[in-house]
Amino acid sequence: MSNKTPFKAVEYDNNVRKVIPLYDLIYEQMIDLISVCFKGKPVSILDTGCGSGNLGVNASKKLDVSDLVLCDPSEDMLDVAKKKLAGVDCTFRRVGSEGLDYTEQFDVVTAIQSHGYFDREGREAAVKNCYNALKNGGIFICFENTAPFSELGRDIMLDRVYKFGINAGRSEQEAAAHRARYGTDFFPLTIKEHLELLEKTGFKTAELFWHSYMQSGFYGVK
Repeated sequence: MSNKTPFKAVEYDNNVRKVIPLYDLIYEQMIDLISVCFKGKPVSILDTGCGSGNLGVNASKKLDVSDLVLCDPSEDMLDVAKKKLAGVDCTFRRVGSEGLDYTEQFDVVTAIQSHGYFDREGREAAVKNCYNALKNGGIFICFENTAPFSELGRDIMLDRVYKFGINAGRSEQEAAAHRARYGTDFFPLTIKEHLELLEKTGFKTAELFWHSYMQSGFYGVK
């Protein structure tokens, strides 16, 4: 089992900032949402598809975390995360969200750019596992690439992402290769489809709370 990002684990942070505009703001938005929902109370957090551990770093510094579990299918990514979180009381597991087996254990479950590689059936199973891992009243937060509603909208969005990559220092070849991954290596849903999936898997509340370029942030309350 491996993480399907095209970037090597040790190079992930530098490279991802060249393809996802406002990447660091994603974590600020998540921490803000959690702090508002739980109003300073201790929270137990499961980050599935944790990558290099950025959510864990932010949460450990800015929230009162009672339990922190970071999961990823890539051993290399987990190694990077472990170095970042040295000295922080947390648990690491090599497993993807499709293999989670928790039941009503966490206040918050997060999935950041990690479900877009699944087909629709696999994505639904992964989201259902995240739902099952939450306590009643817990919140699932995910950020994913989203698909525009029209072909023209898709082309305009991909042109913007291509331009962003060039301005961030990528070569034309690298930016074009990233663009070509749309619909072949990752499979975006529309915003409407994301919200419908959250409702289908059982969340009583499903909301969009952030959008920029291709990325959208959603939350569901169990």
